[in-house]
Amino acid sequence: MASTSTATAPSQDACYISLLGLAEYFRTSKPPNIKKCIQCLQALFTFQPPTKVEARTHLQMGQILMAYTLNTDLARNHLETAWKLSETLVHFDDVKFDTASLLAQLHLQLDQNSQAKSMLRRAVELSQNNVFWHCKLLLQLAHVHASDREYSLASELLGVGLESAEETGATYLKVLFLLSRAMILMIERKTNDVLALLNSAGAIIDNNIVNAHQKEYLKVFFLVLQVCYYLALGQVKTVKPSLKQLQMSIQTIMTPNWPSDEAIFGQNALEMFVWLPKEQLYVLVYLVTVSHSMMAGYMDKAQKYTEKALTQIEKLKQQDDKPILSVFKVILLEHIVMCRMVMGNRILAITEIAAARDVCMASPNRTLLRRHSAQLHCLLGLYSMSTSFYEHAERQFVACVMETTERDLKLFANLNLAIIFLRTKREQDLKQILDTVSTENTHTHSSQALMGGFYYVQGLHAFHKSSFHEAKRFLRETLKMANAEDLNRLTSCSLVLLSHVFLSIGNSKESMNMVTPAMQLASKIPDIHVQLWGSAILKDLHRMSKDVLHEKEAFANHVKYSENLIADQRRCVQSIHHALINWYNADPPTTNSTAAASMTNSFNERPGGFAGGQMTLAKQIMT
Repeated sequence: MASTSTATAPSQDACYISLLGLAEYFRTSKPPNIKKCIQCLQALFTFQPPTKVEARTHLQMGQILMAYTLNTDLARNHLETAWKLSETLVHFDDVKFDTASLLAQLHLQLDQNSQAKSMLRRAVELSQNNVFWHCKLLLQLAHVHASDREYSLASELLGVGLESAEETGATYLKVLFLLSRAMILMIERKTNDVLALLNSAGAIIDNNIVNAHQKEYLKVFFLVLQVCYYLALGQVKTVKPSLKQLQMSIQTIMTPNWPSDEAIFGQNALEMFVWLPKEQLYVLVYLVTVSHSMMAGYMDKAQKYTEKALTQIEKLKQQDDKPILSVFKVILLEHIVMCRMVMGNRILAITEIAAARDVCMASPNRTLLRRHSAQLHCLLGLYSMSTSFYEHAERQFVACVMETTERDLKLFANLNLAIIFLRTKREQDLKQILDTVSTENTHTHSSQALMGGFYYVQGLHAFHKSSFHEAKRFLRETLKMANAEDLNRLTSCSLVLLSHVFLSIGNSKESMNMVTPAMQLASKIPDIHVQLWGSAILKDLHRMSKDVLHEKEAFANHVKYSENLIADQRRCVQSIHHALINWYNADPPTTNSTAAASMTNSFNERPGGFAGGQMTLAKQIMT
């Protein structure tokens, strides 16, 4: 009997190896033959293999079903079996923790976040003696908590990972945990803590990272966070050196002779962690550049970089359609929509809002829609406002405020609501919202651009009440903040309103001194709304000084801007996507020609609202 048993074991081993080899052959065939691959793996179970072989095979079945089929139930069954078999086995970490990680991913795909967290917590507990898996699982669990806006828990887990990396002397991994934690604290707006972590990480990158390629990758991660930090505070001028350095670093990484990510990070287990592959980093640098250009008031630049980034995203999607690419695409569309509206191209804006909606709706479990619906409502509010649909605009901004947990986005929507109340002469509502904004926001934590916008709205309010001295005081405060950080659009809006204030009190000289630089800046941005307003003021100023030639020129410009906006308005209300302004809750509608045809419109000569700041970069970049 003993000799028969020893003869059977090698024979069985040969069967396992043959079936595994066949399965891999079918999987890597072109095109892959997944059905036969699965049949080979399934056949292994008929030989009643040892526990470790059985567990590994169940894991492989789960991996293949997840990667190549939509049969999530069968994938989950195999992975759960693999976990039950491997959970208590020693010296079997790769299969055990790979199973836990994959099973958590599957739970997330099925919108079962609490099951994913439970699975990962158990795996984290079991992996304490394996630093690689312990850190990998901690990062994965922190990501799940961050996605569910449980930032304190995410931060705690990253702190545990930081301690593990320190104890092991894994410097590269330590910096990754430091920077990841800084991202979370940035979302929580813990400004001082973010600075401390960034300073600590920056010092280690400069002095303790020996591998030049890893140093460059960490530098890009560090600089992306630094740029996002300054942009969140509206510090467009302060951020320029960091942004320039980031652009130089990404160019270095993208050179043809730069080694592959596998070559850089594949040597040491504790260095096999990459925040984002270089191709995605390249898109991300475009994205933060777009954000900077938009805030600084360089709309042409923002458009140019958006087009380049979107082209790069489509190339990457053809190779491997990673979910992060859809996140980048939505954020880029959100930014470019605001640029289009500033430039008076609202027909493109509503088309791109519809494109952003489509990307959100196509995401698994519509996760992107949940995360971005508040931003979409805000964009539709701006669009409705710019096309003079004030009732729709109000409802969109209210929906945004109700849905968002982001303080800056709420402030942005409230400032635009204030302008609607101002235009529709709802003094009590206006007073209430300005009081709310004043109570909820402080100079210390709020964006410079948004706080400047708050002073601008107060100046506009004072102007409408004919409190010209008060209007000047608020607008000078806005100008001080805008000039300090090169916020060109805020500057041009403030100058043109100040010019109107001086015109109203009969000071034509000061009015001209304000409107001239306002028009120069508006032309550079370009901002058609300020140009329309400024040309009307110039027409009146030249008429008062009896300068007929310049009066005619200003009048001709005013007519040109007005006609462009009226023509764009007609195209907007005829667009199939215009019906989106009626979406206030649940899933956004699929726009169609019937819905669009039923829309009616009235046109106001001075379209557009003041979007004095910007919606912050979506949190997905940072999680």
